[in-house]
Amino acid sequence: MNSMIHQKFQTRISVSAHKFISSLAVVAENPSNFYGRQDPNLSPFNPFHFFNDYAKSRWYTIKDTKMMHAHLIKTDVLHSDIFVTNSLMDWYCKSAAMGDALRLFDKISHPNIISWNIIISGYNNNLLFDCSWRIFCRMYLSGFDPNQFTYGSVLSACAALQSPVSGKQVYSLALKNGLYSNGYVRAGMIDLFAKCCSFEDALRVFHDFLCENVVCWNSIISGAVRNGENWVALDIFCQMCRGFLVPNSFTFSSILTACAKVEELEMGKGFQGWAIKCGAGEDVFVGTAIIDLYAKCGDMDEAVKEFWRMPNRNVVSWTTIITGFVQKDDSISALQFFKEMRTIREEINNYTVTSVLTACAKSAMFEEAIQIHSWIVKAGFHSDSSVRASLINMYSKIGAVDLSEMVFREMDNIKNLGTWAAMISALAQKKSSRRAIELFQRMFREDLKPDKFCSSSVLSIVDCLIFGRQIHCYALKTGLAFDVSVGSSLFTMYSKCGSLKESYEVFEQMLNKDNVSWASMIAGFTEHGYGDQAILLFREMLFEETRLDEMTITAILTACSSLHSLQKGKEIHGYALRAGVGKEILVGGALVTMYSKCGALDLARRVFDMMPQKDHVSCSSLVSGYAHSGYIEEALLLFHEIQMAGLGIDSFTISSVLGAVALLNRSNIGIQLHTHVTKLGLDLEVSVGSSLVTMYSKCGSIEDCRKVFDQIEKPDLIGWTAMIVSYAQHGKGAEALRLYELMKEEGIKPDSVTFVGVLSACSHNGLVEEGYFHLNSMTKDYGIEPGYRHYACMVDLLGRSGRLEEAKRFINNMPIEPDALVWGTLLAACKVHGDIELGRLAAKKVFELEPCDSGAYVSLSNICADVGQWEEVLKIRSLMNGTGVRKEPGWSFV
Repeated sequence: MNSMIHQKFQTRISVSAHKFISSLAVVAENPSNFYGRQDPNLSPFNPFHFFNDYAKSRWYTIKDTKMMHAHLIKTDVLHSDIFVTNSLMDWYCKSAAMGDALRLFDKISHPNIISWNIIISGYNNNLLFDCSWRIFCRMYLSGFDPNQFTYGSVLSACAALQSPVSGKQVYSLALKNGLYSNGYVRAGMIDLFAKCCSFEDALRVFHDFLCENVVCWNSIISGAVRNGENWVALDIFCQMCRGFLVPNSFTFSSILTACAKVEELEMGKGFQGWAIKCGAGEDVFVGTAIIDLYAKCGDMDEAVKEFWRMPNRNVVSWTTIITGFVQKDDSISALQFFKEMRTIREEINNYTVTSVLTACAKSAMFEEAIQIHSWIVKAGFHSDSSVRASLINMYSKIGAVDLSEMVFREMDNIKNLGTWAAMISALAQKKSSRRAIELFQRMFREDLKPDKFCSSSVLSIVDCLIFGRQIHCYALKTGLAFDVSVGSSLFTMYSKCGSLKESYEVFEQMLNKDNVSWASMIAGFTEHGYGDQAILLFREMLFEETRLDEMTITAILTACSSLHSLQKGKEIHGYALRAGVGKEILVGGALVTMYSKCGALDLARRVFDMMPQKDHVSCSSLVSGYAHSGYIEEALLLFHEIQMAGLGIDSFTISSVLGAVALLNRSNIGIQLHTHVTKLGLDLEVSVGSSLVTMYSKCGSIEDCRKVFDQIEKPDLIGWTAMIVSYAQHGKGAEALRLYELMKEEGIKPDSVTFVGVLSACSHNGLVEEGYFHLNSMTKDYGIEPGYRHYACMVDLLGRSGRLEEAKRFINNMPIEPDALVWGTLLAACKVHGDIELGRLAAKKVFELEPCDSGAYVSLSNICADVGQWEEVLKIRSLMNGTGVRKEPGWSFV
């Protein structure tokens, strides 16, 4: 029905146009009729009325315009009346026949200012901005003085060309010609600066002269919204209203968009009421902005009501309501509105299609995704680059990366960088590192230059320092390194590859740092054990007056957790509350974690209870905090409360509870939990499987450890390490080493904890040479610097093998100063082999480092007792009493 109405409308307009042409043909055959010479009742021909009537039809076709041109050529009107020539040229421009318009313009012997303005604005309207600029230059060189409309049009062309230098030259010329106060010219310059990401310059132009033209105010308000300065837009709007200027529909649509972006629903409702009072409520753009306001503020019911209240809706209105449902994660409603669009034959554009594809980007909507893809091919949207990129992203999100690659292979425009970026991102998200890097390298073979999206996506999965440096060189050469997203990806890559120094250098060189950059660098310092540096960086961020968000607060709270700094954590908590993000779920979980790790369990529980919504992180953090502090029963009771409250149990919470059971050493509770985990379907989760391995190991059942490990579909590094350490702790060194070799064959790189298990396995089997090999392999093959626990394992290995002097030499040659753990390990070996002299040396070193270590006193006393030196035993016991050291009494669960 809609198409029939549209067809009738076109026919009516076309007939109307041909009536004008027919009447003109009659006049052309009888020129005297122009002037009413033969019939006094005929009114004289008025070109203005004639062309005005045709313009009212709003229907311009190249065919009708050329017919009109042909008839006018037969008369002298075309060459004698500049109004007729300008009108015809305007029709050519509106018919998108710019070549014909320019030829007609060139035939005008004395073009006036309107002629120049028509051809310049015609090129603008047809998106031929280069041509618009060239015509303006030609106009200026011919000595013709532009007017305010000329300057406005050419400034619009400069804005579209992203050419602020040319725009400044034009604006300077306008100022020189006395148009400094003209609102149309200043609005064009404001718009130019705002679109060229120089909003401060736009503000400077705006404040240069008091403007009473609403166009100027609209330009600066829309420019502020475009540049993310939404509060500035709201402030300028208030100034505008205090100046007694009446906002129009453009003003209201911009200011409502600003309210939507800062999620100020109540303020937006006030502006909505004002728009209705001003008569702008029925404007389609204002109505669309109102829908967007309610949608972004999460009130979709009201958004739908406003949508159906609109007297007229366009494709933008429909796309806005669909996007609102997508943001609300209501894919069903989004698809229902899309279906309604198709039913009433509403116009659909590529933005609508990309929103619908986002709605289908769920594993549960695979069939709908296939159907939408089929419709896209049928409707002809398949060739659109943004739609193709959305298809790739959709299939990636639903787990069908092979279909993403199929869409990528079928693309027509191989030069479109957006599609390449989408495919690389899809592969990166699915951890297909090799294929993503191959695609990135292929871009260079195709003579394509990867943009910031391609580069940042591939950097997110690079774990090779050499390749990462190559991408860094490319980014520096092309200037991409100065982009905030690429810069952040670069220093994150260096941090991930273990080069924290290079990571910080890249961070310092970044000109513009956003909250993601600060949070990532703070997290990088924390992950590498430099919590103090993370705190200093946070203070530097505060001096930069960067607005705190939940990401930054969470990162710095993690640093406080690693330092066990309760005082700093409390200060950060205060910052979070003042910044208005203290009640965010992510921040709440980080606060619970921080207080738990700092031993302030009462505060952790208070924050936990005050959280309006509790997530898995906060639950597992508090359970883990109770467990590690020895409050095992409280941990299990909290786990029970979580279940009773129906909060849902995830793998992180289960892992924390299993850790508590491992500390409790109660296998019966562990078995019950294992059964519960199996019922929930979490037994195949890597983190849960690793926790089960550790739990069974602590409970003494190495066979159950191996059974659980074998059930894990794809063990990660933590899972492999847990099993290796379990074998080593149970004296099964050979099995631990075999598992270590199998892990390397799977392509998993060991970490420092893995090597503790490997060296322990060598110690239990007396494999001295293998122990030296693996210790050297840490630095040589994996770039891991050995720590005290690794050196203690080697001392234990040498001590068990009776090579005590070699162990002593090994300690003296350590690159780091030995601690009490290393000397204590040697002391234990001296006790086994009865070496009293070396035992005294080792004990002396332990006493110096940890005077309150009762174990060292007891070990030395036992060595002396074993060789019958009872006087030495009494001296050691009296030394213990003198220093206040007390031996802990033995205890057992049995």
